[in-house]
Amino acid sequence: MVRCRRMRRGRSENARYIRVHVWLVLAKAFHALSAHAEQSLNLSGAGLGDSDFRVLEVLLHKGTLPVNTIGPKVWLTPGSISVAVDRLEKKALVKRRNTDDRRVRLVELTAKGRALITKTFREHAAAMEGVASALSMEERLMLLRLLKKLGKAGNES
Repeated sequence: MVRCRRMRRGRSENARYIRVHVWLVLAKAFHALSAHAEQSLNLSGAGLGDSDFRVLEVLLHKGTLPVNTIGPKVWLTPGSISVAVDRLEKKALVKRRNTDDRRVRLVELTAKGRALITKTFREHAAAMEGVASALSMEERLMLLRLLKKLGKAGNES
């Protein structure tokens, strides 16, 4: 019934509704998935916060990286990435290494850090797959293409 009323609206009014509705649905989906992701990380028993998980995950998948390269990859400011690496270093999950260039310090996983993030990531990926299983593989690929397109457009404007 609601759909019928919307269909009777003028084309410009219907287009305006759809533009706003896309953002609302996207925001609600993000919020629901974000809450699910946070819950799966808490359930892992790893004792990692979101930013710690992101730093360890990027090191797991990208290997040893300079500190200043990690921050943008995990959406942390230069100050926040330093604090996160300090925290992970105190837990013996990462270690810093000097390079020939004294301005660059590399961060790498320790054996303990690699074991923890491998286990945690595996459990987290399985939990997130449970949510994503609502979509077929074809739908997932389409969603990825559309979200990348939307993200690219957002970065350009």
